Amino acid sequence: MMRALCRSGFLALFMLLTACAAMPKDPIPPVAHVDLERFMGPWYVIASIPTFLEKNAYDAVESYALNPDGTIATTFTFRKGGFDGPLKTMKPTGFVRDKSSNARWGMQFIWPIKAQYLIAYLDESYTETIVARDRRDYVWIMARTPSLRPEDYDRLRARVGAMGYDTNKLQLVPQQRP
Repeated sequence: MMRALCRSGFLALFMLLTACAAMPKDPIPPVAHVDLERFMGPWYVIASIPTFLEKNAYDAVESYALNPDGTIATTFTFRKGGFDGPLKTMKPTGFVRDKSSNARWGMQFIWPIKAQYLIAYLDESYTETIVARDRRDYVWIMARTPSLRPEDYDRLRARVGAMGYDTNKLQLVPQQRP
């Protein structure tokens, strides 16, 4: 009896510790407000901590278009493995979850799952952005141009680090688009 009770207590403690380890860190604050119409259009992926689908991506571009129902038609294209690699296209749908800021979205690749998509940085001219996740597993540095000046990239990389990401995991995305 005592042995069974000890096993149950150990199992409960193990489950509690495992659950705590899986909890996300402190939430990343979103930008105060996103003008959705200005945010729409193409964004070049400059660097990322990529998902398994994006590993070895070249010429990655994410484009957004506002649908009449308020959802966001998203088209993500890239070449797999090199500039002459096969063109890959994904078309998830974005759902604005926080209408007061427009900075918290759910991105749905497969129904019913909506992955967190958080606009954590956006410059005033809408030319640079950082899209993050509270779990700090993936992040994207994007710009309206296919390249950034080194000092601009370093500044954005430092912002990613300040959000609690391991910046050693950031990978530059090769771009050759004009």
